[in-house]
This record gives sequence, C-alpha cells and structure tokens, in this order.
Amino acid sequence: MDFMDLLHDFIKKRKHLIWYVKDYDKLNAEAIVEATLNYGDWDDVQKLIKILGIKRMAKIFVKQAAQKRCNYKAQTKHYFGLYFHKYA
Repeated sequence: MDFMDLLHDFIKKRKHLIWYVKDYDKLNAEAIVEATLNYGDWDDVQKLIKILGIKRMAKIFVKQAAQKRCNYKAQTKHYFGLYFHKYA
C-alpha cells in the first residue's frame, strides 16, 4: 500500500473535512493537506504527518501558503508557518 492509498483511506474516514468532493480517490496530497490543516483537529494533523512525514507536509504547506491566492485561513497560515518552521 503506497502513501496515496493511505491518504485516501485517511480522508474517507474524515469526509467532513472535504464535504464538497464526491470521489475521494481523485484527491491529491495537496488538497488533503489543505483540508486537514484548515478544518481538521490536532489528532487529524498528527495522523496526516505520520502518513506523509513532516518534511513532505511542510513542503506542501509552504508551497501553498506562498501562492498569491491562498485558501488557508489567516490564523491557520500563521500557526502552521511557525509550526513547520520549528519542527520540519
């Protein structure tokens, strides 16, 4: 089982994080990270870090947060910017 299968299993158990999607198997890692950081709880974030690894998750977050149009809430962007800077 590769990490994409693990990611899809993860998000299928947390459909409330990404309620606007019908086919969870078509989601990429970036969409799952964004939904989890924006709407998940701390336990969800920690489980996702175990699947992706903190460096890969931080890389996805930093890339998304640096875009001109960003979907992260301001407090989420600030907190995880500090968190990944310290721990990744």
